[in-house]
Amino acid sequence: VQLVESGGGLVQPGGSLRLSCEASGFTFDHYVMYWVRQTPGKGLEWVSCITRYSGTSAYKDSAKGRFTISRDNAKNTVSLQMNNLKPEDTAVYYCARGRQGSTLCDTQFDDWGRGTQVTVSS
Repeated sequence: VQLVESGGGLVQPGGSLRLSCEASGFTFDHYVMYWVRQTPGKGLEWVSCITRYSGTSAYKDSAKGRFTISRDNAKNTVSLQMNNLKPEDTAVYYCARGRQGSTLCDTQFDDWGRGTQVTVSS
């Protein structure tokens, strides 16, 4: 399993970033996919998820209305469009694979990549 995130960076409050994740080593459309994040001293925090064929997506309350998750099963990619970013969104963002056999956004994930840093600061 390989998950490679990209697209992070430094952005001012109110700005936007689009994170992307390229997946390989498994049958991508068999898995629910997640974006999770981690800040220093805290564990992994679920941000968003999308079911196998994009039928359902879900978001952490603080991300609703600002973030949009999408996936392209033909390209084995999952993306997170983040708008109106806030300083509290600062974190390392990881793409994560849901548990084998799960078809729901149940916040259960087993594998994640190395992450991409998002810093929101003026």
